[in-house]
Amino acid sequence: MVGNHQTPQKVAILIENGVEDAEFQVPYKGIKMAGMDVTVLGSRMNETYKGKQGKVSVQPDGTTTEAMAADFDAVVIPGGMAPDKMRINPNTVQFVKEAMQQGKLVAAVCHGPQVLIEGDLLKGKQATGFVAIKQDMINAGANYSDEPLVIDGNLITSRQPGDLAIFTTAILSRLGYGGKEAALPNEKDNDAEWWKLADAWGGSTKGEIVQGLNTALAGERYAQEAFEQYAQRTSDEEFRALLRETIGNKQFHIKNLEARLHQMGEKPSLTANVADTYAKLKASVQGSDDTSLLRRALGDLQTGVVDTHNLRVKFTDPVSTALFTAIEKDLSVYEQHLVQLYRSRLGTKPAKPTTGASVTA
Repeated sequence: MVGNHQTPQKVAILIENGVEDAEFQVPYKGIKMAGMDVTVLGSRMNETYKGKQGKVSVQPDGTTTEAMAADFDAVVIPGGMAPDKMRINPNTVQFVKEAMQQGKLVAAVCHGPQVLIEGDLLKGKQATGFVAIKQDMINAGANYSDEPLVIDGNLITSRQPGDLAIFTTAILSRLGYGGKEAALPNEKDNDAEWWKLADAWGGSTKGEIVQGLNTALAGERYAQEAFEQYAQRTSDEEFRALLRETIGNKQFHIKNLEARLHQMGEKPSLTANVADTYAKLKASVQGSDDTSLLRRALGDLQTGVVDTHNLRVKFTDPVSTALFTAIEKDLSVYEQHLVQLYRSRLGTKPAKPTTGASVTA
């Protein structure tokens, strides 16, 4: 029974190739370090499962074919590309369905809810998951919340690596491990240093998080200076106004990134400090007609969206992840504004003679 201290709680964690490494490692190590009995279940025994980032390499203890949900107190479904493989294995889906039906704790993170979708287990459930499967979850009947932790009865869900320490703490507390004697923060404590807990459980190190913050800071400083250069050179007043608004947004995010580095006892890196100088030099050797400037600004924004998204899903620090998420969202908004402006400008110009090929950005 859940909460019985007489015998160790038994937890199954599912595995397939392409699992998001931290989403396997952090719950696995956290639960194991709490003294619980962890069993890794794959689709076959003669397999060494590899993580998406190359950090995880694990052989399963058993398979979902012969495993019995009744033998476990909880089932953990990590994310990455693994759930897409789990969901096409009927034995895995059936194992999870039986666990849910028997009232066992079922915890899924990131893309993990894809297995719940396949088992038709989300109807009427409060749940979350990675933003890329938000609509899939809603279509499957879930009430989706963009929160680090959503609990509905015996179902626990989280969104991404940044939520892992909170996710794992919620699992442990519901299996009877927690409170002051366990030295774990309350799962609702937004001020807890969750990254330190995640680090202890095999997540991102301080050095890795600081490097990510500096990467984002370099990107924001580069973009701020690049947009300053474009604003000075353009004759398009609407474009200039949009650039000025974007520059203000960059300044806001730069302050937040610098503050986070300071909180972690660090300073901006050399790369971050010279990013604006690099942007100025690069701008000085490129064309300056309005169309070229528009396209360059759009390219900078598109690059920023992709780079910041990659940072957002990389680290097990919820505070830094929230900063990256805010930057990515703002970049996407300004990208759409600039796309509309760019298309309107193309539409007002006489069409150039073509040989049948369409003009694209």
